[in-house]
Amino acid sequence: MEVQGKIKLVGNTETVGNNGFRKRDIVVTTEEQYPQHISIQFVQDKCDLLNAYQPGQDVKISINLRGREWVSPQGETKYFNSIQGWRIEALQPAAAQGSVPPPVPPADAFEPATNFSDDQKEDDLPF
Repeated sequence: MEVQGKIKLVGNTETVGNNGFRKRDIVVTTEEQYPQHISIQFVQDKCDLLNAYQPGQDVKISINLRGREWVSPQGETKYFNSIQGWRIEALQPAAAQGSVPPPVPPADAFEPATNFSDDQKEDDLPF
């Protein structure tokens, strides 16, 4: 799956627990009729992928949906979901991708087509 939008926030890398588990969050705002602020978590060595990105950039992030079950000490079962990123790439504006046609030269760059001789003006049809 993929999420596409503009980076709103890039969090700092956090180390959790005694085993050195690393995580880093990024928030992307989608560009649709009702924009959504999607928090995506990168973990372990994928945290470093976010170093090259900053708020305001348009990106596309490849994600996996993760779910887990947790049983409290009282025996109550709860379920948690997370969105985990594994790849991120910058999106270029449309103008930078070559979709804009080249500029038209000014009118004075063209020679006028009014230099016909008199006999060409009378009979310029091939029949």
